[in-house]
Amino acid sequence: MPGIDECLLEAMALPGARGAALVDWSSGLALGTAGDSPVGDHETTAAETAELARAAAEYESFAQPAPDAAGSEPAGQPVEDLIVTTRTGYHVLRFVETSFDSSVFLHLWLDRTDGNLALARHRLRALAEGLVLR
Repeated sequence: MPGIDECLLEAMALPGARGAALVDWSSGLALGTAGDSPVGDHETTAAETAELARAAAEYESFAQPAPDAAGSEPAGQPVEDLIVTTRTGYHVLRFVETSFDSSVFLHLWLDRTDGNLALARHRLRALAEGLVLR
């Protein structure tokens, strides 16, 4: 199971990857980074994406869990990922479930021309599931 650095390196191997980070949305701090930042500073990007992640995870409009077949709320994060499309790229934020009260997400910045959004979502899901936070 990969740690933070290995996980980010794997994310950067995706076609069109420009930058990747593991961010704590409760503090807005980057726990690890790789590649470039859209604004030239990973800490600024982490703080800005944390605001977006926090809104999606906390606002009932987005994070209302659907009941499972038994009628109870399912365990885990109610939001799986967020995708923001800009004129030049995609930003994929994938929430990471942990054994503790997790407020962590993976942020992948993809070039819009070279990136493959479907592949990125699929790979980020696998990376988030296998990530070992040390």
